[in-house]
Amino acid sequence: MAVENCTVVTDFILLGLSGRWDVQQGLFVLFLLVYGITVIANLGMILLIHLDPRLHTPMYYFLSNLSFCDLCYSSSVSPKMLADFLSEQKKIAYNLCVVQMFFFSVFADVDCVMLSVMAYDRYVAICNPLLYTVTMSRRVCIQLMATAYTIGLMDVTIFTYCTIQLSFCNSNIINHFFCDVPPLLALSTSDTTTSEIALTISCICVGGSSIITVLLSYSYIITTILRMKSATGRRKAFSTCASHLTAVAIFYGTLLFMYFRPSSSYSMDTDKMASVFYAVVIPMLNPLIYSLRNEDVKGALKKAVGTKLCTG
Repeated sequence: MAVENCTVVTDFILLGLSGRWDVQQGLFVLFLLVYGITVIANLGMILLIHLDPRLHTPMYYFLSNLSFCDLCYSSSVSPKMLADFLSEQKKIAYNLCVVQMFFFSVFADVDCVMLSVMAYDRYVAICNPLLYTVTMSRRVCIQLMATAYTIGLMDVTIFTYCTIQLSFCNSNIINHFFCDVPPLLALSTSDTTTSEIALTISCICVGGSSIITVLLSYSYIITTILRMKSATGRRKAFSTCASHLTAVAIFYGTLLFMYFRPSSSYSMDTDKMASVFYAVVIPMLNPLIYSLRNEDVKGALKKAVGTKLCTG
């Protein structure tokens, strides 16, 4: 009877980050600035790597793909969020909600795997430098990227399918600013056991394996660096990893906080704040981290700006 009396949900209402109009206006200006920096910084990074021959290496090939993913998964959330700040009723059609959830999750998954691929790249460069060009050939790099996207698509397709099988009868109000899996599971009137299992397996397989790869890679890297006799060599090796380590710590730290904390400590408001950092702020920070802490990128940027000023 409960299923028969269930009204089919055609759209959801997103509560967003605040119900106060003055706060929403302030948030609109803030996040418009953040999204603008995200788009400019990530597109700039992709263009810089493409134009500068010195950056045509596996490390920067992966970095350009990381910037592409950051741009895509931020763009799956930010434009709708900005529009909602200026709207009285924050509606999103059911189908668009599923599409947003799918693309955000795919690119977030790919981002997660890509950071582990970049850790492996640093491991080969520092621990096996003589074999680096052979081990990380263009063909291998393309295969690693294809694997990252395949994992993301397969993983997200499975738990998206589980999510769309759920019923939403009692309410269509999502206490969030975008369509993510946890708030949809909380809203569903169906048995969410299968979806929760799928999400848990997803987090363990994708997140867990990526974190293990990063930890193993850096344990070998640190061991190799400490064995170096040259202080200059150690400093140079550490500097090549500093940007990536910073990005890894921020991304995986937020990921662990969001999806691996005990259910007893779960709070939707806390989850929204973590999601803002995860979905909106991190895609802005990554290109800034790599441009400010990486000498090659800074050199290429100075060269590009200098060339532009001379020709201008």
